[in-house]
Amino acid sequence: MSEPSTWQRRIEGEWFGRPSLFDATGTWQGYEDIRRSSVFEDGVTTYYMDGGLEGGGPMAGRFRLGAPFAFGVVDSDASRLYTGPDFYGTGQPYGSFVDAHYYGPGWQVDLNTWNQVLTDRDTQVYSSVLFQGPAVVGCFNGLYTRDLAKVEGWLAEETRNGPVPYILPTKAAGAFSGECEVYGADQKPRGAVQVTIELEPLDLLRTRQRVTWSGALDRAYTVDARRDGFRSFYEGPDAWGNAQAFGRANYPSLHFADVWKLKGREFMLDATPGMGAGTELAVAYELFDGNVLGAVVHGVLRWSSS
Repeated sequence: MSEPSTWQRRIEGEWFGRPSLFDATGTWQGYEDIRRSSVFEDGVTTYYMDGGLEGGGPMAGRFRLGAPFAFGVVDSDASRLYTGPDFYGTGQPYGSFVDAHYYGPGWQVDLNTWNQVLTDRDTQVYSSVLFQGPAVVGCFNGLYTRDLAKVEGWLAEETRNGPVPYILPTKAAGAFSGECEVYGADQKPRGAVQVTIELEPLDLLRTRQRVTWSGALDRAYTVDARRDGFRSFYEGPDAWGNAQAFGRANYPSLHFADVWKLKGREFMLDATPGMGAGTELAVAYELFDGNVLGAVVHGVLRWSSS
């Protein structure tokens, strides 16, 4: 390939972050100090990751390594094929979002990584859910920047905010809303959808959510969401499912009354320690027609109280 793909051009340069490590229950364990770069040179793309694990608790032995990561990438706008030696697998871009599935021999885990580049082009919302077969082992997630002027303060904020649990407003009604991009399973743009998540707190642990999508996708549904620690449960009347949160990121799985279902990630960008919920929510949803991927939706929603 003589030219890098659109995604490769989107992520050029070096990115800095301090993603947090969580165990399968959502309990915070430590930090991964990482500098990442994906370099296209002489028609070949190589991905580099350098840093180290701080803390990790009982997971430290598995996720601490003695050398930086480096692995080849067969780069294209259709798929990014990871050719080892440190990761093997593939990732598919949907505009500014990539869904990647691959295996890391050093960590001995299967990974599902979601990378979402925001509209400022210098912020990346990152998560890797880690699997042993079908069982979740843990999760890395956090925010990355490539703006060198921000790095020092950015890493300090990630240190402070990384362990903060995901939570919705518990005493104020309002809505998260914004315009999101829609891509088909063929990775082609389908237009924009206005997404609104209206929240009506019922008590300190239960919230009625009225969700509407309008535009390239049209759907409206209501669910009662019940939070139990890092877990949530969606208990009808229009959809049923559950979610697991790892720090600031919530990972819902919903089944609608028709053949459609949803899996996603909702990352509270400005969550900080203290008694507050945050006001900016980066969302990425994959929608399935039965067991077949139908559409991918991603964007940023902002809070307004009613």
